[in-house]
Amino acid sequence: MSLYYEAAATLTNSDKAGGSLKSRIYKKQNLKSSPAQVFALVTEASKWSAVLKEVIEKSQLLAEEKKLTPILALLLTYDLLLAKKGVAAPANHVLRLSISRHKARLSAELTKTRIRLGYPTVDALRDAIHDGNFGEGQDTFSTTTRHPRWVRINTLKSTLAEQLSTTFAGYEKTEDLKRILSATSRSKVYFVDPNIPNLLALPPKVDLSKTSAYVQSQIIFQDKASCFPAYLLDIEHEDGDVIDGCAAPGNKTTHVAALMSEQTPQNEGALNRKVIAFEKDKSRAAILEKMVKLASADSVVSIKTGYDFLRTKPDATEFANVGAILLDPSCSGSGIVGRDDDIKIHLPDLQSSLASDSKPSQSKKRKRGQKIDLVPQETPMLEMKLDDAVVEETPVKENLAERLEALSTFQLHILTHAMRFPNTRKITYSTCSLHFEENENVVFRALHSTAAQAGGWRILSREDQVNGLKTWKKRGVWESGKLNVDQEYTLSERKDIIDACIRCEKGTEDGTMGFFVAAFVREISNANSQKTSNQEPISVHIDAEGLDDEEEWNGFSD
Repeated sequence: MSLYYEAAATLTNSDKAGGSLKSRIYKKQNLKSSPAQVFALVTEASKWSAVLKEVIEKSQLLAEEKKLTPILALLLTYDLLLAKKGVAAPANHVLRLSISRHKARLSAELTKTRIRLGYPTVDALRDAIHDGNFGEGQDTFSTTTRHPRWVRINTLKSTLAEQLSTTFAGYEKTEDLKRILSATSRSKVYFVDPNIPNLLALPPKVDLSKTSAYVQSQIIFQDKASCFPAYLLDIEHEDGDVIDGCAAPGNKTTHVAALMSEQTPQNEGALNRKVIAFEKDKSRAAILEKMVKLASADSVVSIKTGYDFLRTKPDATEFANVGAILLDPSCSGSGIVGRDDDIKIHLPDLQSSLASDSKPSQSKKRKRGQKIDLVPQETPMLEMKLDDAVVEETPVKENLAERLEALSTFQLHILTHAMRFPNTRKITYSTCSLHFEENENVVFRALHSTAAQAGGWRILSREDQVNGLKTWKKRGVWESGKLNVDQEYTLSERKDIIDACIRCEKGTEDGTMGFFVAAFVREISNANSQKTSNQEPISVHIDAEGLDDEEEWNGFSD
């Protein structure tokens, strides 16, 4: 059967093709099998690989079937023992024959492994593997963070009430987010977020990708923290147009569009106001355009493909009605919560199979509670990127200090540029970074800038923030010595600014990624009357390489 040979060939990658596993499968020419079938087999077998490695070695399959490679043995054993339809090959096919004649022995070894690991049924073991709870305490399977599946209801196409009565019909509501964090993928339970309207938390590994609501873009996968910037803008009808200065891939853009539509009186029509979305990279702009269209936000969003927000003229006629600006510029990505974007395949070892038969017999008894490692430290393993797509940013690991300096300079430049739009009275600035340099440091420096002082900009105080975010407990931090304008603020002023900044931490009971957001406001009548577009820009030296990390389409998911 070509399926197994093609899946094995993809994993070995003998032709040294570049790209992720998914891209290699879907771009591969002359595949006889469905790319989706190959991808599903590889990813599902990888989840079970540590278990099946032991099963195959204990059964001595590779020692007896000389024509089977470790990868083929793993793929075939998965389908034989765990796939609903069994081995996808004719009854007389050589691969099916080579694995089927060992079914009794392989099944027995799987049962022994399951019992030894403490799971009463195969389904219980399956749930543990799928939910990332398998082998807690063992390095091979332990997960560092339980992160809920956040789902934003796309109010351009649906309502929360409608989704609760359809997509989530039969689900139980819980008032405790901890229950969501500990729930299995089969648990039908949801949590209505108290901070962001139309946002639900569901079990971390729940699969909604095949639901009608997801396919029709009635629901969007978006981290809770990523919803803060658009909501903090507190869009009102009198705010006019909104600019999204760094729009791709589009989650925040479509969120702004939905909030704007909710605030537009029905007799006015959404077309009277628009979101102007800037994306200078054309490939990323194509992703943005696709997301906007699927979300039914194309009547509200005007995409500026190939346009750099920093090169706009603030006093241009087309921006005369812009009253709010959302900025989420490139950052270090240090707050990102890792998704299932890498796979590790533990391969059975022929030498281990042979050695296990030659070792002196040992008592099968072991003391209660004795820990047995499932996978030896020295084990053949394949590691690869599952998907090309990234979440918000690509994390920075090398030359961090220099990178943060370049990023914070760029971030300050784009924020002060936004402050020069003459009719704008609201700005939100956000990053998915944990670093003070990119967050509070940029806020303090921006408030001290000529653009802010001439324009009458101030930070939006906590007490004036929109309901739901003013009660958010985690606030800004202060790192002494990292700000070159320390002496410009009194202790009281500094405290107020820090309290106005909002932070999210990853790996906590709040279930968010690491994130930062702050809002700036002004009264237009108090702004300096000088032509802000002719102000001398701040002097910057930016290493542009790498500032715009590639983001490829991967559905409506943060």
